[in-house]
Amino acid sequence: MRDVTPPALRALVEVRNLKMYFPITAGLLRRKVGDVKAVDDVSFAIYEGETLGLVGESGCGKSTCGRAILRLYDLTAGSVVIDGKDIATLSANELRKMRPTMQMVFQDPQASLNPRMTVAGIVAEPLEEHTKLSRADKLARVYELMDAVGLNRAFAHRYPHEFSGGQRQRIGIARALALNPKFIVCDEPIAALDVSIQAQVVNLLEDLQAKFGLTYLFISHDLSMVRHIADRVAVMYLGRIAELSPRDALYARPLHPYAEALLSAVPEPDPTLARSRQRIILQGDVPSPANPPKGCNFCTRCPKAFDLCRQVKPELAEVEPGRFVACHLYSATTVAGSTGTPEAKEHNQQGVSL
Repeated sequence: MRDVTPPALRALVEVRNLKMYFPITAGLLRRKVGDVKAVDDVSFAIYEGETLGLVGESGCGKSTCGRAILRLYDLTAGSVVIDGKDIATLSANELRKMRPTMQMVFQDPQASLNPRMTVAGIVAEPLEEHTKLSRADKLARVYELMDAVGLNRAFAHRYPHEFSGGQRQRIGIARALALNPKFIVCDEPIAALDVSIQAQVVNLLEDLQAKFGLTYLFISHDLSMVRHIADRVAVMYLGRIAELSPRDALYARPLHPYAEALLSAVPEPDPTLARSRQRIILQGDVPSPANPPKGCNFCTRCPKAFDLCRQVKPELAEVEPGRFVACHLYSATTVAGSTGTPEAKEHNQQGVSL
């Protein structure tokens, strides 16, 4: 896979052929009988200062992918290069030294904060582990971080249960910023918040990105919010990337049939446009990641599937500058026309091809 980007941008994060399988065991001896393929051969890059949105329905492997990239899990296969170092091969001691570079904002701010610690203790914990600052310097840094995320310094010695959901998420963001990271994985950071608070948190993330030059992987199932914050968007289905495109191009004209169906579900506030839109209702259920289809993972539900889709897994390939799609409708032979399958040609004639 080749990423197209202006030469001024440097890839801070490069994910190549990432696999994250969880073993299935059975019987008295708990022998391995299979794997849950939560993330199956995923590749992409994230450039310095950009936000890559990772979207898909629940259970598609988004959060597992984010955690694997930070090596909160030991990878089954593949490489994750962050700031020039492949973290998949680092020892525990070397990985610990890399932690300040990469941090995470978790989905549930209540579950991710220690209820026995004050805000000052929570935000200062990374400083305790990775720096030798004096107690006064650590408290000064805590106050500085609280100012950055919009929390009153007077709240430094309160406990998490005394805050609202939005305030707790700000505490989590302050903790993630404590060591001046370059890369932050935001794992559905607004999913557990009220709608009225979601915009505040997203605006805060954007302001912090501009101020500190941060790079985000923003995982979410809220397609409207991803449209607001992301520069590029990766659409994930059953552990694989279906489409990776610049944000505006994806929302204006999705290429993959799954991306097309997913974006058709986004509410349209304009009543006139809403009446003219065609909602794509997918048939059937998502297959089990323990037993994915032989060919394309989406072939069992795709309204445009043909025989090749059920036999061969499509590779993620560039079909337009900066746009990558894993779909046989956009294979090189199909686009060329003469050697494509009859089914693909028929779809091309209906406006599916490039």
